[in-house]
Amino acid sequence: MAKISSPTETERCIESLIAIFQKHAGRDSNNSKLSKAEFLIFMNTELGAFTKNQKDPGVLDRMMKKLDLDSDGQLDFQEFLNPIGSLALACHDSFIKSTSSQK
Repeated sequence: MAKISSPTETERCIESLIAIFQKHAGRDSNNSKLSKAEFLIFMNTELGAFTKNQKDPGVLDRMMKKLDLDSDGQLDFQEFLNPIGSLALACHDSFIKSTSSQK
């Protein structure tokens, strides 16, 4: 019998992103897309530090509109990944800058 290996850290991260998307998608009816209301709940619960620091109350509405590439009023998984990737890149850049300034 072949031994089943444990998921790698990267595989677990991917599983987490999928699980978080699925947790928030479908509250309305379509479990393959985030509605605007679901997106707002996602942002406020999963990225609360980002949303709490926003002084402009319209920023999330504009984000949703910009991320909704097919203009259907919802975010599919690919559209959902765009801000995640952008935030990861910004965090990485910040980390690089902070470590280079400590040298």
